[in-house]
Amino acid sequence: MRHWLADGWLAGVRRVRSPNQEQRPADAQVSLVVIHNISLPPDDFSGDWVERFFANRLDPAAHPYFSTIIGLKVSSHFLIRRSGRVVQFVGCDQRAWHAGKSSWGGRDDCNDFSVGIELHGNDHLPYSKSQYQSLWRLLDALRSRYPIDAVAGHCHIAPGRKTDPGTGFDWAALRRRYPALGLPPEILG
Repeated sequence: MRHWLADGWLAGVRRVRSPNQEQRPADAQVSLVVIHNISLPPDDFSGDWVERFFANRLDPAAHPYFSTIIGLKVSSHFLIRRSGRVVQFVGCDQRAWHAGKSSWGGRDDCNDFSVGIELHGNDHLPYSKSQYQSLWRLLDALRSRYPIDAVAGHCHIAPGRKTDPGTGFDWAALRRRYPALGLPPEILG
């Protein structure tokens, strides 16, 4: 099990600090994990483009798609690359800007009480075995520090607006591994 450093930084993972963060509300308690996917440019899993994007260092001239997202101020707490390597951008005690307009369990603004995990991928391709192994270790670590009681996809907290983590995500494996966690109703089936 990995151990935690100050402010919710996880020991043993690469850090790329994002300026796109702020204090959580004083009464906010981290209880939700939101699973996302990302690839930059779309469907490209090479390079460090996601890291540059979350750090506000993306060169708009490096790819035509980048000029369409330049100026967006977003972040997530973690990225799990296709290899399983984990990168952390925001300490989990802080509020990352990953969920946008969102709602879960009757509460709006999921950024206030959630941790965002980006999987390097897209809505259609299966995620790698290494990504799942890293995700399980990361969820175990998060549950050792925070009272996590639910996991949802971006599609569940922002239905109609977001589709990630997509059809390639294995919700059944997550349910088998963490049967006590709250999951979206359609996953519980």
